[in-house]
Amino acid sequence: MWRIWLLFDPRRALVALFTFLFVLAIVIHFILLSTSKFNWIEGAPKAAQNSSMPAAAPK
Repeated sequence: MWRIWLLFDPRRALVALFTFLFVLAIVIHFILLSTSKFNWIEGAPKAAQNSSMPAAAPK
């Protein structure tokens, strides 16, 4: 394993790794925000929010 670090500068490799992971996380969050089911900012439509809840009994 130590021979790999002779080929790559550890600081540049770790900066590149963390940059890639940060960009990947941002892309995943924007993909989720673009869907109506997983958009936690605007919230799901009322029909989708209540679909898992049982209907209220009539009075």
